[in-house]
Amino acid sequence: MAWLGYVSVDLGVRVLPVPEALEGVTAATAHDASVEQGGLSQMFLWFSLLEVIDLIAINQMLGGSGRQPGDFGLDGGLLKGKSDAYIEDMKLKEITHCRLAMFAISAVLTQSVLTQGPFPYV
Repeated sequence: MAWLGYVSVDLGVRVLPVPEALEGVTAATAHDASVEQGGLSQMFLWFSLLEVIDLIAINQMLGGSGRQPGDFGLDGGLLKGKSDAYIEDMKLKEITHCRLAMFAISAVLTQSVLTQGPFPYV
């Protein structure tokens, strides 16, 4: 999602209406323009609120609820009734894919800043 969002900005995708302060920004320059415009302050507020809500889950886990770290119950029951080996295999796949995604976004960030050009950053 990070890769897609970053690249889509450089491909011209925008959520309308675009504030004047953000006209013509690239993905590499969007952060500073968004801070000046005030949009990132609002995002900081909402993400801070979500982190406070996460404290409830952390307290449950530390209180001995049996809840695993990172388990917010969002799997939709897909793992219910599955073997422990299957669940461990799926956890390993998730970690592996997430690490690959981190490498992908790191490469795109580096290429876009070094080339200062549009996608595909060559």
